[in-house]
Amino acid sequence: MNILVVDDEATQRDLLGGFLKNQGYRVLLAADGRQALNIFQREPVQLVIIDHRMPGLTGDEVLAQMKSINPTVRSIMVTAYGNINTAVTVMKLGADEYLEKPVDLPDLLKKIQQIEQQIAVDMDIAEAEEILEDGPLPLKIIAESAAMKEVISLTRRVARSPFPVLIQGETGTGKELIARLVHLIGDRKSNPFIELNCAAIPENLFESELFGHEKGAFTDAIHKRRGRFELAHGGTLFLDEIGEMPLSLQPKLLRALQENKISRIGSEETIDVDVRFIAATNRDLKKMSGEERFRQDLYFRLKVLEITIPPLRRRREDIPQLVEFFLERYAATPVRFTHDAMDVLIKYPYPGNIRELENVVQRTVTLARTCLVRPEDLPEEIRYHQETTHGTLSERMKSLEQEMIVSALKKSDGVQTRAAELLGISERVLRYKMKKYGIK
Repeated sequence: MNILVVDDEATQRDLLGGFLKNQGYRVLLAADGRQALNIFQREPVQLVIIDHRMPGLTGDEVLAQMKSINPTVRSIMVTAYGNINTAVTVMKLGADEYLEKPVDLPDLLKKIQQIEQQIAVDMDIAEAEEILEDGPLPLKIIAESAAMKEVISLTRRVARSPFPVLIQGETGTGKELIARLVHLIGDRKSNPFIELNCAAIPENLFESELFGHEKGAFTDAIHKRRGRFELAHGGTLFLDEIGEMPLSLQPKLLRALQENKISRIGSEETIDVDVRFIAATNRDLKKMSGEERFRQDLYFRLKVLEITIPPLRRRREDIPQLVEFFLERYAATPVRFTHDAMDVLIKYPYPGNIRELENVVQRTVTLARTCLVRPEDLPEEIRYHQETTHGTLSERMKSLEQEMIVSALKKSDGVQTRAAELLGISERVLRYKMKKYGIK
């Protein structure tokens, strides 16, 4: 990484420059703002370490001009006047970090390494997006959160290797999409992507689905049939929910992965297969192998490379973009969520993850009466969660009761007799509670 050090004090400039050179970085030095801008114009600088107060152009002014030339440049501001106001000012200007003088060199190195890691992740994501734009099956990468950026960065690096990949994550986190991403940004993107959901195949048909069969191999085998391994030859074979694979079939899968050879049912002939193998699961295979419910040798064979997808509650920064993506897909006419409605969506924990968010958006835009979605237009379970996760027990019970009454009245079009029946209370009690809560 190329680092530009800007400081009018020669001692400080030489100290930082010498230290960073010893750490293996290419270092450029500038004694003032003008010199720094000239160097920045002609050299590929990824990081600027700049003194906050200098004669002539200040560090603020220099950084602002650099950002106008290249908005992606990273920066660390160094100041002798460390206080909250200074920190806020330099961060508003776009500085990634700030340090007080005298500079703690180990702390500086730590911050540089963190920025270096962020740059590498951003480059991985940009490369993946560029490949997908030109690919046969474009996918939209939504990764505003640091957790998801790490996943995409890891996926790009994993995609270039030939080794098996194990994708782990809760139900609905998008394991299949990551498997497709591995295929599309890898060297096999022009070849088949064949998938099989292990939870959807009856046990007696599993072996035939994977390895194929010869005509007459069993009662219903009236034709020769190629299995998924043969169909994926030269490409990628993706087994979803691999934790559901029958234990009796796991030794044959392990042998196929080790030897790159298979045999159809009813045949003694071996067939060479060349596949990139990807498996996904929402189960704890390590625990299952310890309990002898999953072969340990197969588990270690699968987890050569691992990708763990975070649940949606750990990547809440992605929710607004995901909502926009689903609106584009499902809204027949332009629909917008209010700030309050989006706030409710972001705070909900989504046990069903992205799949649940997708269903929420589908349901909401289908039933919305106007183009503006408000909190009261969201599904009950979303609203109930917000109302029942704050305050005392008494406050939560009152809030839940009020919400249920409003919901029942909406369902019954304001007819109190029907609403009371839905709630399992008398109409007299309903009128009392409506008066209590000011519901009209």
